[in-house]
Amino acid sequence: MNSIDFPKIGLSFNINPVAFTIGSKNIYWYALIILTGFALGLLFVYRTCEKRGVKKDNIWDIALFGLIFGIIGARIYYVIFALDEFSSPAEYFKIWNGGLAIYGGIIGAIISSYIYCRIKKLNAPLVFDVCAPGLLIGQAIGRFGNFVNCEVYGGETDSILGMSINGASPVHPVFLYESLWNIAGLIILLLFREKKHSDGQIFCFYIFWYSLGRFFLEGIRDPQYILWLVPGIIGISQAVALAAMLVSIVLFVVFSRKRRKNGKA
Repeated sequence: MNSIDFPKIGLSFNINPVAFTIGSKNIYWYALIILTGFALGLLFVYRTCEKRGVKKDNIWDIALFGLIFGIIGARIYYVIFALDEFSSPAEYFKIWNGGLAIYGGIIGAIISSYIYCRIKKLNAPLVFDVCAPGLLIGQAIGRFGNFVNCEVYGGETDSILGMSINGASPVHPVFLYESLWNIAGLIILLLFREKKHSDGQIFCFYIFWYSLGRFFLEGIRDPQYILWLVPGIIGISQAVALAAMLVSIVLFVVFSRKRRKNGKA
């Protein structure tokens, strides 16, 4: 049981990371929250896809493969950059012990979705545009899994949102910052997606927005939760965020120019 308090706004929670047990197997809130985020994101995309030119059956397939390869990607990404945490190669596969990285999950899901679109001869940029809101919904909800686990927080702060864990000095609730950032991105995306000039631009916005927030939020994390590229200077996730922002800008321009060449400007 963990005691989590937000002293300046008078909120207090006592949270057991274990939601319930089935026999001798613990079922954790973290897993349930992640699955809830995935399900609600999928539901939103499922309810809105056909009016945007993507069949519901394709969304189910993309979601299934995206979930499988997203988990695989998240684990591979984490293992590659945290090899010193594992005592033997057999430990790489023990995903139930924790160790997933969101960027790896996104990369895995993107790759599997792109391959699926190529096999089914679907318009991949359009499909990614349709799925982008669901990704933001899932990530906004999923970050609360870190809340119940009392993890991925920042340094000490006097902020009104300062979060005290088990009586310790208040720290930045990075999970909450990232969740709110994703919600803001979702609102902007939904307000402006009808104004896009070419397929793929909405997904490019998603990549840029998420990466921009991740770059700055990673900088205020507690160092124990940062996978370092250059120790004490820049984390691997920050470097990936910078690369992702650059790629999103380049792709945005490419998609825009492609439309002009097709005479649809």
